Amino acid sequence: MKIAIVGLGLIGGSLARAIRKNTQHSIYALDTNKETIAAALAQEVIDGEITAGELGRFDLVIIGLWPEPTVSFCLENADKFKKGGIVIDTCGVKTAVVSALEAPLERAGVQFLGCHPMAGREFSGFGYSVDNLFEHASFIMTPTDRTPMTAVREISQFAYDIGFAKCVISSPEEHDRVIAFTSQLAHIVSSAYVKSPSLMDQAGFSAGSFRDLTRVAKLNEDMWTSLFMLNREPLLGEITHIIEHLEEYRSALESEDRERLRSLLRDGRLLKEKSNESLGK
Repeated sequence: MKIAIVGLGLIGGSLARAIRKNTQHSIYALDTNKETIAAALAQEVIDGEITAGELGRFDLVIIGLWPEPTVSFCLENADKFKKGGIVIDTCGVKTAVVSALEAPLERAGVQFLGCHPMAGREFSGFGYSVDNLFEHASFIMTPTDRTPMTAVREISQFAYDIGFAKCVISSPEEHDRVIAFTSQLAHIVSSAYVKSPSLMDQAGFSAGSFRDLTRVAKLNEDMWTSLFMLNREPLLGEITHIIEHLEEYRSALESEDRERLRSLLRDGRLLKEKSNESLGK
């Protein structure tokens, strides 16, 4: 299969490396950063550089851009993709992207499938891409009634081939609702947590729990602002939930209600244990 990747950042670059490591597919790339292209060529991660005008040569085009540039690029180049070919994105929000691209690409004779590789690092850019980023990770696909199931099957097999542990099928709306909790809220909580005046006093007092809770505070604020705003309503709901529960803990402490505090902590433990059981952990 001939594959083109648009955007060789952390995700696009890691996908290219995983494809190179695990398959015999040919890989070409388009990126505005010439140093990135040069590095990818020097490291033999890709077979060559292409322009947008060459997209029609490829069976699969992977768009590794942020949401707004993904939509813009696909709309501007809809007539350049291979007729009958597959285009997938890698964005962390799906409703806004799928709703903007599905119909225009369908009219252009292209099969579009919204996707989200559930993996990442605290760092961005091709220089931090690795060929094993997706090991043990889930690959989420968000087909709609208009998506050919042949495309879903082909991309599912492709995901397994390059190292993903699990493929998950969801609607765009369900994806955004759940991801607001499992990913986006965690980044907001981490960002808020490190704003404590005690942060600079933590040396010698921090261990695993501190590292776990602060890891994703090191983020790309431009990208995450885009993701948060595009998924505003589900994320607002999750923020409301966590504030309500934090208020319960604060109230128990303020009133010196030992049993209420114990009950709240017990409820949290039981929910975590139930969640682990449902995941087979």
